[in-house]
Amino acid sequence: MPYTRILSAGGLLLISFLIAACSSPASEKPATPSLTSYFPAPDTTQPQTGGVQVISITTPKGKFNVWTKRFGNNPRIKILLLNGGPGATHEYFECMESFLPQEGIEFIYYDQLGCGNSDNPKDTAMWSLPRYVEEVEQVRQALHLDSSNFYLLGHSWGGILAAEYALKYQQHLKGLVISNMMMSIPAYNKYADEVLAPQLKPEVLAEIRQIEARKDFANPRYMQLLEPNFYAEHLCRLPQPPEPMTRSLGKTNQSLYVTMQGPSEFGASGKLLNWNRVPDLPKLAVPVLSIGGKHDTMDPEHMRMVAANVQHGTALICPQGSHMSMYDDQPTYMRGLISWLNSVDKGEKKAAL
Repeated sequence: MPYTRILSAGGLLLISFLIAACSSPASEKPATPSLTSYFPAPDTTQPQTGGVQVISITTPKGKFNVWTKRFGNNPRIKILLLNGGPGATHEYFECMESFLPQEGIEFIYYDQLGCGNSDNPKDTAMWSLPRYVEEVEQVRQALHLDSSNFYLLGHSWGGILAAEYALKYQQHLKGLVISNMMMSIPAYNKYADEVLAPQLKPEVLAEIRQIEARKDFANPRYMQLLEPNFYAEHLCRLPQPPEPMTRSLGKTNQSLYVTMQGPSEFGASGKLLNWNRVPDLPKLAVPVLSIGGKHDTMDPEHMRMVAANVQHGTALICPQGSHMSMYDDQPTYMRGLISWLNSVDKGEKKAAL
């Protein structure tokens, strides 16, 4: 969650696939999509948009447009991606293009209101967790997602939003992925103070605390201290952070971030300060995948606890991963995600990862 600023560049290749379509009796599960069904031929009677659909949402402050883009077509597995920040963009999820298409898995990019290609009302009253939950529900309806195919993957702040959505609307879900996000901000703040902060050199931590005490967050020295000492250890551990990540985080809506998270990189102090859904985890009956990283800003043991406390939970802890485990422990992250999706698609509640 704490990643409003950036490091540098990198990337990956899209791997295409060929999966033969096979016919099956009506009583059996439909076959994995073939190449032609995953990338259907264009309907020449209508202008093609590459999967982009702009959705009009209704809010207490009027109507706004949010941007979505569908990649692929699978009637059984459709993953709506909720970006983190709060206030980043969908773009750091572009790494999914290198792994999910060859498995026939459909995924949907989505910039939340105030993010990326979506409208930005520039009104802090709009930065509200309950309002964002209703936004996700309106997006679900517009995309015709339901319990037969709808998977929600939330990373960082997106994990908070995904959990809140599921606790209200889980009847519409087929599966839930909470990626790199603890289910208690007080617990997150405690972990940051008691575990992460002491890992810094004492003189570095002392200077960071002095800057924070003065609320001098615009001071360039703040980032000079955080980038090599904190971000490089707990945000993304690659020598050169991937380009989609730096591009996405470089567009972060600071108004949204500061309103919800607060200005400090060590713990939250905004509207989310007292958010805690740990007591409500047993209410989640849909299959849940809880993803963490050994070096994450989030406590990996908390992520195991999440999986243990929901009704049908699976934990995936990336041993080389940090907050952006989908990049710095990519094989573990993608292999585990795909395996879990396929297990749920087969009717299994949990997966042996």
